[in-house]
Amino acid sequence: MAFSAIITLTRYCRSPIPLSHLQISRYHRASSFPKHFQCRRRITTILMSSASETAGTAPEGTKLTASYGSWKSPITADVVSGSGKRLGGFAADSLGRLLWIESRPTESGRNVLVREGGSEGDKPTDITPKDFAVRTVAQEYGGGAFSILGESVVFSNYKDQRLYKQPISSTDSAPVPLTPDYGGPLVCFADGVFDSRFNRYLTVREDRRESSTNAITTIVSIDLSTNTIKEPKVLVEGNDFYAFPRIDHKGERVAWIEWGHPNMPWDRSQLWVGYLSDNGDIKNRICVAGGDPSIVEAPTEPKWSPEGELFFITDRKNGFWNIYKWVESTNEVLPIYSINAEFTKPLWVFGLNSYEFLQSPTRKNLIACSYRMNGRSYLGILDVTQSKISLLGIPFTDVNNIISGLDCLYVEGASAVHPLSIAKVNLDDEKSKAVDFKIIWSSSSISSSYRPYISSPELIEFPTEVPGENAYAYFYPPTNPCFQASPDEKPPLLLKSHGGPTAETRGILNLSIQYWTSRGWAFVDVNYGGSTGYGRAYRDRLLGRWGIVDVNDCCSCAKFLVDSGKVDGERLCITGGSAGGYTTLAALAFRDTFKAGASLYGVADLGLLRAETHKFESHYIDNLVGDEKAYFERSPINFVNNFSCPIVLFQGLDDKVVPPEQARKIYRALKDKGLPVALVEYEGEQHGFRKAENIKFTLEQQMVFFARLVGRFQVADDITPLKVDNLD
Repeated sequence: MAFSAIITLTRYCRSPIPLSHLQISRYHRASSFPKHFQCRRRITTILMSSASETAGTAPEGTKLTASYGSWKSPITADVVSGSGKRLGGFAADSLGRLLWIESRPTESGRNVLVREGGSEGDKPTDITPKDFAVRTVAQEYGGGAFSILGESVVFSNYKDQRLYKQPISSTDSAPVPLTPDYGGPLVCFADGVFDSRFNRYLTVREDRRESSTNAITTIVSIDLSTNTIKEPKVLVEGNDFYAFPRIDHKGERVAWIEWGHPNMPWDRSQLWVGYLSDNGDIKNRICVAGGDPSIVEAPTEPKWSPEGELFFITDRKNGFWNIYKWVESTNEVLPIYSINAEFTKPLWVFGLNSYEFLQSPTRKNLIACSYRMNGRSYLGILDVTQSKISLLGIPFTDVNNIISGLDCLYVEGASAVHPLSIAKVNLDDEKSKAVDFKIIWSSSSISSSYRPYISSPELIEFPTEVPGENAYAYFYPPTNPCFQASPDEKPPLLLKSHGGPTAETRGILNLSIQYWTSRGWAFVDVNYGGSTGYGRAYRDRLLGRWGIVDVNDCCSCAKFLVDSGKVDGERLCITGGSAGGYTTLAALAFRDTFKAGASLYGVADLGLLRAETHKFESHYIDNLVGDEKAYFERSPINFVNNFSCPIVLFQGLDDKVVPPEQARKIYRALKDKGLPVALVEYEGEQHGFRKAENIKFTLEQQMVFFARLVGRFQVADDITPLKVDNLD
């Protein structure tokens, strides 16, 4: 179904000019339109009135006074969309050099495997040939798309989802397929490891040949001893989901995580160990954790130490994901270090690596790890024998994955002044102190050039509607070295509700946020009840109450900022993607706090989502919502008459997590009601936008939409607004 794209032209044109029956994804850039449609706003110069005309002419050290939201900023949508690479995993080769997957918006979101330069000053080298892309769609969210064996890499190719093997050192060698051709991307693989004893590759397989919505997930082995492509051999089967197949160093035992409906892996899961026979089959197995129904826990990230002991992370006892060890001889699980902090995060993607074993000439049983407490991360070395952590002083306040290199750690992290990056952290001989810190890869290498325009996040704790319960958010005030507003004006607020909803937003440098704050917007990123990073009790606040707790907390946060005098209560806007898009629509349907909203691939009909979504999340919302009555009462589509403010919707047409009909359904209903509403659909986009041109368009159109309908100001940028139904 194609929706008409309409661009509103200059104020000197009498009316918008419709481009009827053209897909918006084809004609959303001004340069894409035929010349007779390109009537430019002469006031690219007028829009800022005094501000844009005089920018750069003000005396040094002074600021121009202009309305919040109308400030000129060098952090343009082009800068945001073109500079933000995504990280899809990383590992070190046998020489200690780093390899990583980066997603490139300028190449339509293509995922490329890149190798660190061999010597100081050498540029990174692309490993992936032009006709390939390293990405798996297992569980739709992917992760764990490659593994390194000596001088070779095994990876999932996005187009056909087959596994391929390729030499790391020779980019001229074509990748060789390891798995059969199933006639399309019907079978996908993730989270693989090598088994040197049997010369094979163990991996999670998701088989969609019988059903695209109810795939069969197993752990399989792929024979590497021959050039003949064979059907993978099933080692573990019977449950709904598997992750983290991990072989011990002797090749005698394999550990894995499994879980079944209706649980998600962070609700309840099980850690198993299987003993391998002489032919490589699992001859017997034992459940290490998660099998006792009286213990509520979600074990994850099993890993064998060099001495052959099994370590893992679970949240038994204190409700926080801490590190534990399995004592095989007595079948006991012992805590290694207990603290009310999270040592890992939810398993949305494969390949999490939150801790690593280290070796020291004088100290044994060392683990490099990070934990999250009170809105920030800490990197440290855990002495298992003494149950003591030595914190490492590094610039990152946010840490995700960790791997070990040659006498160093490679750390994925960020901070308020560092975008998502990979840093090389050199340690002293005792492995107790960081002696050097160097950024190897950055998602946005140009971010530092905008330092004067960067708004620093403030972690705020605010009261919720439940007495005695608080929630958390990161508040970013308007920041621009060239502009200020009049003293009697308060800034408009854009509140973001994160996706998941079992996820966490973090206070790190993100140019898409700075795009707003450098133009005079206040921005707040909310970790509502149900978010991760604060323990199971906080995470469980959302169980049975999705659409209530998240909505109430977002509204409470906005009210808190208004009452604190930080934002304008008449100019409150809300945005969010996926589950955050649902919270956006629910807040606009059931509360009157916000004046406008933007939903990116959000949910309007909970019942429809349950019926159409993929296997991984097919029972997720049963735990979050409850019975049929709750499904109806919390679906915004059933309460269109409650909506009273403008909404803009953005949707990828290839989205299998939240199918396009969700956006189309709420769009039609709001249009028929007579509310200002617009829908933008993108061909070739899935759940989350990867193409630079679509990222840019989405960002700019949200800005203009809010400015026109709520802001009481005109934006400084030359942006042609899309047509808003019931307005233009």
